Amino acid sequence: MGVGAVSELAGHQQQGGRGRNVTLGTGDYVTAGNAIDPRPILIVTGLVQEARIAAGPGMAVICSSSSPTQLRALLTVLDPETIRGVISFGVAGGLDPMLRSGDVVVATEVLAGDARWAAGLSLGDDLIERLTSGRRRVVRRSLAGAEEVVTGRSCKAALHSETGAAAVDMESHIAAAYAAEAGLPFAAVRVISDPAHRALPALARAAIKPNGQIDLVAVLRGIVRNPAALHGLVSTGLDFNRALRSLRGCRDFLIGTELADSADLVAETV
Repeated sequence: MGVGAVSELAGHQQQGGRGRNVTLGTGDYVTAGNAIDPRPILIVTGLVQEARIAAGPGMAVICSSSSPTQLRALLTVLDPETIRGVISFGVAGGLDPMLRSGDVVVATEVLAGDARWAAGLSLGDDLIERLTSGRRRVVRRSLAGAEEVVTGRSCKAALHSETGAAAVDMESHIAAAYAAEAGLPFAAVRVISDPAHRALPALARAAIKPNGQIDLVAVLRGIVRNPAALHGLVSTGLDFNRALRSLRGCRDFLIGTELADSADLVAETV
C-alpha cells in the first residue's frame, strides 16, 4: 500500500451488500441482509502507534504518516469494493477546553471547510460502560479536519469557535470523503492527545519521520539547541502516552459495534 501503510487483511469475516449496516470486529459478521461478507473494515490512522493498536483480524489498516497527501495517494489505489466500511482511528488535538488527554470523541460528523460528512457508530450500554472505565470520558461530538497540524492555543480556540468541533485531526475528513464517494459506511473514533490549553511544540511535529515513527535523534538535537523546549516536550509526551493507553482501550469500538447506513454519509455544503 506504499510507505507508511500497514495492511492487516481479514482471514475470516462475513459478507453482505454495500450500503447496509455492518457489524465490526472478528468472527462471523452478518449484515441486515443476512449475507456473509469476507471483506475487512478499513482503519485509517496517521501514526504507526495507532496502526499497531488497530491491526488485527477483520481490519485493513493504512497509516498516512501524518501526511494528507500520502493518505489521499493510498486511498486512490485502494479498491473500495474490497472493504465494507471505513473508520478513522487515532489521536487528535483537543479544541474543546473541557476535554483532557485520554478523553474519547466518537464523531457525529466531520467538518472541513464548507463540507461536512455524517458519521455513524452505534454503541451498546455494555460497550460504553467498558470504555468509560478507568476514568476515560466518552463524548459524541463533531470533529474538524485539517491539512496541517493545529499547534497553537489561539489557533485551537479559533477553530473551536468557528466549527464547534471537539477535536481536530488530519485524517478523518479525507477518510470521510473517500467513504462518501464510495458509498461506504463511515465512523471516526479519536482520543484527545494535546488538549486545547496546550500548544504542541514545533519540535514534536518536526520529529515525525516519513514512516510515522518518532525520530529520537532529531528530538535530542532539538533539545540541545533549545533546552527550554524540554518542559513542553515532556508534557506533550505524557499527554501522548496517556492518549495511546486510552486508544488501546478503545479498540473495542472496532469489535462488535455497528456502522450507520452509508446512505446517510453524504458530503454537504453549508
